[in-house]
Amino acid sequence: MNDMNQHVASDPYDTDYQAGQDNIQVMGMNIYAPVFAVSTIAILVFVIATLMFPAQAKEMLVGARGWSIENFDWLFMIGGNIFVIFCISLILLPVGKIRLGGANAKPEYSRASWFAMLFAAGMGIGLMFWSVAEPVAYYTNWYGTPLGAEPNTPEGAAMAMGATMFHWGLHPWAIYGVVALALAFFTYNKGLPLTIRSAFYPLFGERVWGPLGHVIDIVAVLATIFGLATSLGFGAQQATSGLSHLFGADNGIGTQIAVIIAVTCVALFSVARGLDGGVKLLSNINMLIAAALCLFIIVFGATGAIFGSFGTLVGSYVENIIPLSNWIGREDQTWYKGWTVFYWAWWVSWSPFVGMFIARVSKGRTVREFMTAVLVIPTIVSAVWMAAFGGSALDQIQNGVGELTNGVGDVSLAMFHMLANLPMAEITSVLGIVLVLVFFITSSDSGSLVIDSITAGGRTDSPVAQRIFWAVMVGLIAGVLLYGGGADALTALQAGAITVGLPFTVVLLLMCVSLMRGLKGESK
Repeated sequence: MNDMNQHVASDPYDTDYQAGQDNIQVMGMNIYAPVFAVSTIAILVFVIATLMFPAQAKEMLVGARGWSIENFDWLFMIGGNIFVIFCISLILLPVGKIRLGGANAKPEYSRASWFAMLFAAGMGIGLMFWSVAEPVAYYTNWYGTPLGAEPNTPEGAAMAMGATMFHWGLHPWAIYGVVALALAFFTYNKGLPLTIRSAFYPLFGERVWGPLGHVIDIVAVLATIFGLATSLGFGAQQATSGLSHLFGADNGIGTQIAVIIAVTCVALFSVARGLDGGVKLLSNINMLIAAALCLFIIVFGATGAIFGSFGTLVGSYVENIIPLSNWIGREDQTWYKGWTVFYWAWWVSWSPFVGMFIARVSKGRTVREFMTAVLVIPTIVSAVWMAAFGGSALDQIQNGVGELTNGVGDVSLAMFHMLANLPMAEITSVLGIVLVLVFFITSSDSGSLVIDSITAGGRTDSPVAQRIFWAVMVGLIAGVLLYGGGADALTALQAGAITVGLPFTVVLLLMCVSLMRGLKGESK
């Protein structure tokens, strides 16, 4: 921490608090007891209660999720819009020249590796799962249509592509960007520990090192580990569905548990190697495979239709971003609350994990470069990906080709049904399964590093055993809940994570205020 503090001796945010100063040594781990102990106990209580009463847990948490979405849809929507405007303003305003880590700081990673890591942690796995299923769902009226568009029409197809892009474009990345920049700035420019509470030092001062900060960090840990475990459980279902579809493998709980064990084992190896030898390497490999698969679909699929879909997607996104961002007088209530508000809550619940990981790998970047990379470039990449995968799927439906003509059906098989109608379907489907698994490994890795930092009082050099502990916890939670409670338990876990999105939306709004205060002080 000395190198961080040397340039902020007279800074108004200077504090005597040092990362990990109150930590204790337990079983080879260096932990901050108030956060580590409470988080661990809360996780164990939740898992045991869910296993004992899976149906009741699902009913209670799904009810809480529904209440949050039904009564606070306006807060999620207003928050999402504010985050986009805030992040774009940081690119344009003079504070964009501020460099994370000080004027002489140098980036630790190449732009390619940096982008690969932030994208793999942010939403790579979600794009694999929903890039086909989501536009098909909207086009066929699986669960409502965006802005009441007529399903199975050219207009409905355009709206399906634009609405899908809306959920994977500027808004989610702005949510991540707020958290990531706040943590990076207060850590690298103000010398504060790399933990969520640090972003609130300008608002609450030394109180962030007390109970208030404990609550913030504990909620962040719970949201992160529940979100990761949920994604790992559902991802195992998608991977086994793919294996069953391709090779007739058993698609039961046993196979899904085996996938979780395999993913966790590789994640353990990777997390033990650290950021450079693990997450960075896997993220680079993953992005190369993803780029190759996307290029294959563009070249050997319906190339003309894909290019047309890209233009349609961009046009529809730009045309409808304001109507889709509105929350007043919406007539498409089923779609709007079931999809958009649900997504915003999910992205917010993931923001502590993704934001902190992005912050950790972004030292040396200017605010303008940071926000451009976090906000604009991923949106462009997502648009290309959605046009290739989603555009191909809609083209197949419109031409009466393949299983997707019958609608979404099993969401976990949607991507494989689309690939089945392209050349070398078995090879591309295997690549798809590999991508799903490796994206989960990188998410588990980066999530374990983040939880480790929070529960170690902001230290980033904790023992390997500590990183392994959290990687194992993610796998155990997913596996135990899937085995003991099945889909009900995973749904309850997901509902719990999303419900956390409500209070954390308020936290992120406060974070915007705190960050702006800090940046203005830095630019004077």
